[in-house]
Amino acid sequence: MSDTRIPAAEITGFKGALVKRMVKKTLGQVPTSLGVYWHNQKVLMTMGGLGGKLKKWDACDESLKTFAHMAVASYIGCTWCLDFNYFEAHNKNLDMEKAREVQRWRESDVFTPLEREAMAYAEAMSQTPVTVTDEMVESLRTQLGDAAMVELTAVIAFANFTTRPNVALGIESDGFAAACGLKPLAEPTTVAVGS
Repeated sequence: MSDTRIPAAEITGFKGALVKRMVKKTLGQVPTSLGVYWHNQKVLMTMGGLGGKLKKWDACDESLKTFAHMAVASYIGCTWCLDFNYFEAHNKNLDMEKAREVQRWRESDVFTPLEREAMAYAEAMSQTPVTVTDEMVESLRTQLGDAAMVELTAVIAFANFTTRPNVALGIESDGFAAACGLKPLAEPTTVAVGS
């Protein structure tokens, strides 16, 4: 991992010890990002708290949400988010062959048409300006229903909320997937920005 643009702060005090213990229990290590965000603990706790609340949502299929989040991370270039979501996919017992192929979802033959639509939607939401079309939304609504569509959209928005600051702050992969013996993520074979 390269150096972050803001050096990680030392995570100290009772609160710091508690947070480090909790994170180590869950992830097996304390990620570099925790030290970077430790500079503003209100931001850290808000982002972490929101992420925890998202995990309780259940109207949309977990695989679709995870693959959509990973598609955003791949599009934005957040190696930390890609690695972490691959690790999370493993912990959620999702299809690992699909999870490792998200970076090349257009070329890979492992995804269903619905999964492809969800990842295309994730990328369209992540572009500036947003390129979501009525047809995209209508097709996904028809297949998922309104509650799941709203949830998928919110998860994609959250993915943008977390990937963009990580990239801006120079936070890169901490090797979660490698630490638990997962095959490396497939590398994209083409750069398909905006397609």
